[in-house]
Amino acid sequence: MRDILVETQSWPIAGEFTISRGTKTQADVILVTIREDGKEGRGECVPYARYGESMKDVVASIRNMESRLADDLGREELQRAMPRGAARNAIDCALWDLEAKLAGKSAWELAGLEAPKPLTTAYSLSLAAPEDMEAAARAAHARPLLKLKLGGDGNDLARVEAVRRGAPDATLIVDANEGWSIDDVVPLAKEMKKLGVALIEQPLPAGKDEALRGIDCPIPLCADESAHGLEGMLRLVGLYQYVNVKLDKTGGLTEALSVMRCARRRDLKTMVGCMVATSLAMAPAMLIAQQAQYVDLDGPLLLARDRSPALEYEGSLVLPPRPELWG
Repeated sequence: MRDILVETQSWPIAGEFTISRGTKTQADVILVTIREDGKEGRGECVPYARYGESMKDVVASIRNMESRLADDLGREELQRAMPRGAARNAIDCALWDLEAKLAGKSAWELAGLEAPKPLTTAYSLSLAAPEDMEAAARAAHARPLLKLKLGGDGNDLARVEAVRRGAPDATLIVDANEGWSIDDVVPLAKEMKKLGVALIEQPLPAGKDEALRGIDCPIPLCADESAHGLEGMLRLVGLYQYVNVKLDKTGGLTEALSVMRCARRRDLKTMVGCMVATSLAMAPAMLIAQQAQYVDLDGPLLLARDRSPALEYEGSLVLPPRPELWG
């Protein structure tokens, strides 16, 4: 028999973090701990209102699985027992961690992967007025990869210009968070290409992105809100060149590994991203991030404090997780 513990936690953000859908001052996460034979596995998730999730509902979904988890429900059965999303992510990652601890092996070994290496992560700049984003860029100018949150309010080009002034040497990714119209995409991309923008993330609302099919965009496009798990991957071909893979969307590491394989078969490149959360949420994503063209696992860098033990960051270089944290 296993013991299951479900906790809600709040981690303060350093200042505030703003995207087009609102501002956060804390990261609200759910921690799942599964104990068996003196070992414990942990997983963390972030419910996301954009996908119809709330802390209350996700906790309830996890608790509904407690009896089956106590009776040794495995990861493969979990995929059939729960829909993808934050609740399944926390359980799935906790099961990976527990299995690794019980086997005395690393999670990457159990997954048949190579040992993870340090990776360069993007660093996100919160949506703000151009002058404020320029100041934030100056403070982060030494980071090689910056990700800009944009607003779709007519000021996005000015924001990119401001960030470029503040960080003249950084590679830039812009995230429109579904805020543009189809008439914005190519004109803005042409101007942003001159400013060194390498990738545009989710320019259109997920339900309206079929309009992207066949357009001649000078900057590659990346699906985020339009891409969740294996289901629907084929539709992305011809709309996007990249897919943003997040564990809270795929419902855990198990399906995320399959999504990465599917993306390669479909000639889709990948970014591995995150919600604003602690190192425990980033750690499992480090396994799939090894295969990605872009890594965006900066959640802990945006917090006022992180859990201990934590991932180690050397500037924008994030080191693989130690077993004490996860895996």
